[in-house]
Amino acid sequence: MPTDPNTDEPSLASPPDAGAHPVDRLMDRASHALAETRYFDAANHAAHALNRARRENDFERMARICLPLQEARRQIRQLATDTGIVRLIAHPDDIRGSLEPACYLIQPPMIGADARVLRETAFKRRVPVSVLAREPLTRKGLWPIVGVGEISVRVQIDPPVPLDRVDDHITKDRFEGDIPLAWFEAAGEALGDSAIDKLAPGLHPHWRVDELMEALEAVPEHEKLHQALAKACREAVGVEPPRGRRPSALDNPFSF
Repeated sequence: MPTDPNTDEPSLASPPDAGAHPVDRLMDRASHALAETRYFDAANHAAHALNRARRENDFERMARICLPLQEARRQIRQLATDTGIVRLIAHPDDIRGSLEPACYLIQPPMIGADARVLRETAFKRRVPVSVLAREPLTRKGLWPIVGVGEISVRVQIDPPVPLDRVDDHITKDRFEGDIPLAWFEAAGEALGDSAIDKLAPGLHPHWRVDELMEALEAVPEHEKLHQALAKACREAVGVEPPRGRRPSALDNPFSF
């Protein structure tokens, strides 16, 4: 029987193909969804296919999945940025009523995990959004931008305008202006670039794939992260699995 793309359980969503690999069936659905501009369906199918292929150490299929996944997510992000709207959100009440297509910058007292929840909620409702989170202004006058998944990714960048530090305010500044779309898009690029730049050198190819998958979960809109993952997958094809466990920053007794 046909299967539901989210669960691989029986469904009437698509015709059966008993001879196809489960990952290929998911990607066939993703390809059809892309062709029909059903970008949320395409991203959903491709993400499930990527995770399933990783469980099977099928790095060749993973490499092929990255481009359709990147394209589906790019189209969703483009629909959000095409609105030209960037909303600054500090409290859940700032999002009244139903979610609308737009770009959203989460700021304290809300945190990076709230940005992830907002993105996932919008995805389930098929509302195109692009979401980032900022943390309090640093003493150097920078805004830390953060993405949260199983790991957190951070980068410090200049705010839209120079700001004075205000220690008695939760954001450490009193920014209340508009967020330029160009700044928002540049911040997203910087965040994903930071995730790539901070990859530990000399990792086993399988572990490099895993680190990039974790980074992509935290920064799912970044196109170059998809491309870096595809490259890492190609380099992992045919490589024997590593022994032991993947190194962690916690292995360093002097780390925090």
